[in-house]
Parts: sequence; C-alpha cells; structure tokens
Amino acid sequence: MRLTEFWGRLEQSFGSGYARSIAADQAFSALDGRTINEAIAQGVETVTIWRAVVAAYPDRVPSRLR
Repeated sequence: MRLTEFWGRLEQSFGSGYARSIAADQAFSALDGRTINEAIAQGVETVTIWRAVVAAYPDRVPSRLR
C-alpha cells in the first residue's frame, strides 16, 4: 500500500484532524508500542501499520477500507 493511500484511508476513517492526532499520539501494541509516525519513520510497511489500525479500531474503519 502506498503511503498516500494509507493516509487517505486513515483520514476517511477518522477525519483529517483526528487521523493526524492518532498517528502522532496513539501507541499501538501491534507495532511494538510505536506510534504510526514512528513506525513509518522506522520503515514498517504501511500495510502492516494499517492492519494494526484496523485491529485497534474495528468499529471505526469501514469494511470497504479493510
């Protein structure tokens, strides 16, 4: 998944402001305690990061984006 697609999905699921907040502030256990921004900076594949988001917020992410 391209980075632009990842950000688009995150913004569709949470809104643009809240998506950026989650990316900066929310640590995900599936990402070894890293935030989305940290995981991206450390080279974690965006599909792996997206799966962590879906697992953490299954009710928030629309099924068409999973």
